Amino acid sequence: MSAMTVVIDKNQLRHPEKAHRPDTPTLRKPEWIRVKAPVSKEYAVTKAIVREHKLTTVCEEAGCPNIGECWTNRHATMMIMGDTCTRACAFCNVKTGLPGALDADEPLHVGQAVAKLGLKHVVVTSVDRDDLADGGAEHFAQTIHAIRAQSPGTTIEVLTPDFLRKDGALDIVMQARPDVFNHNLETVPRLYLTVRPGARYFASLQLLARAKELVPTGFTKSGLMVGLGESREEIMQVMDDLRAAHVDFLTIGQYLQPTKKHARLERFWSPEEFKGLEAIAKAKGFLMVSASPLTRSSYHADADFAQMKANRAAQHRTP
Repeated sequence: MSAMTVVIDKNQLRHPEKAHRPDTPTLRKPEWIRVKAPVSKEYAVTKAIVREHKLTTVCEEAGCPNIGECWTNRHATMMIMGDTCTRACAFCNVKTGLPGALDADEPLHVGQAVAKLGLKHVVVTSVDRDDLADGGAEHFAQTIHAIRAQSPGTTIEVLTPDFLRKDGALDIVMQARPDVFNHNLETVPRLYLTVRPGARYFASLQLLARAKELVPTGFTKSGLMVGLGESREEIMQVMDDLRAAHVDFLTIGQYLQPTKKHARLERFWSPEEFKGLEAIAKAKGFLMVSASPLTRSSYHADADFAQMKANRAAQHRTP
């Protein structure tokens, strides 16, 4: 397989009028969304371990605003199967093109890095690999097994693609028994054609429901971005859809436009609005909710996982 990169303009969507318009001024970031540049010694140690094992992280590739805080605490989110995605989602800063061949040693390297970082909980995600027959499901499974071999005490959360039209792929991942299965819906169904054109809203919902069916005792998780033009009512409908799929954990964070070529940022939601969304989600029955401007799928994932387990235990103790 050629490793040549074919660049796709993420503005070339079915409804280009919804994408960024050059004549529209970029919204100024409010104070609550600003973060400090990473400068700590611990950040440098995490970076060195990542480089030593030749790993890719979504923290770097997606330009996550929390990288300074997370890497200072040695919490790096591993991104397996390369740095090139076969999709062209309008919100994402990961490059798009034709990926190279899988690295057979990558699962071992991830396991070794997790052990060296001393992680109690690790999040493993990937680019979309529509070029692979199983969408990379077996590579996910091998990575889970390698982490367990190298760091038996670490709990594992996988954030997977939708494995669209890849029959049996989810079964392969779930047979490896991740502690948390995460797949992000990202946005409301009305915006899928412009924000997530390669995906299908109800296929993603079905994936989450099926993951719970395969491992009923496991935890399932999904995430949303706000600021793309969605309404509060649309978000609440997505919450209902996720609860119908028995999803345990919901994350909601502020969309930040990576470049002017990406989907347009319509507005910033305030911290008070996020608190409102969190209260609504909890009332709808999610075991765990994380909603704030800087919330991302793997932000504080270790502490949140511990809290989610405690919430389930408390729920079972309630008469």
